[in-house]
Amino acid sequence: MFFSIRDLELRKIPFDVEFPAGKIDFLDPELKQNGILRAAGQAELLSNTLGEIGIRGHLRVVIDTPCDRCLESASFTIDSDFDLNYSPAEMATSGEEIELDEDEAEMGFYEGDGLDLAEVLREFILLQLPMQIVCRQDCKGICPVCGENRNTAACDCRIHPGDDRWAALKNL
Repeated sequence: MFFSIRDLELRKIPFDVEFPAGKIDFLDPELKQNGILRAAGQAELLSNTLGEIGIRGHLRVVIDTPCDRCLESASFTIDSDFDLNYSPAEMATSGEEIELDEDEAEMGFYEGDGLDLAEVLREFILLQLPMQIVCRQDCKGICPVCGENRNTAACDCRIHPGDDRWAALKNL
């Protein structure tokens, strides 16, 4: 769904959309949408601005990605409200140095005569993902010695911390 500046000048545009899995490219082959992404809300041209678009709504999606500890599949649900503002990109690239206040630091930018909802949702989802995604809180991860998944099998590997004082002698 594309929000044109010309249409937004006339009225607020409501949206209630569903994106099937694979429709939005997350730019990371390991991130996969599991099921339908549902988003509802409205887009509007904000008054007293120079083309600033406000998009407010709610989305729900399940994202599958490898667990950061054991590399098995992990799912993360995003069920969240969003309130995003976008300014024309030419305002950001005027060439002169300007000071941004706190609200402007969290603003996105768009090029051309409008904004694509799929791009807005992709960006929001990527920013909502936690820094570390695990398949479960008690995930034991992978053994650094033999590479065995510690959740499915126990290994007898012992990690012996090396003494850094003797590291130079290993190279002889």
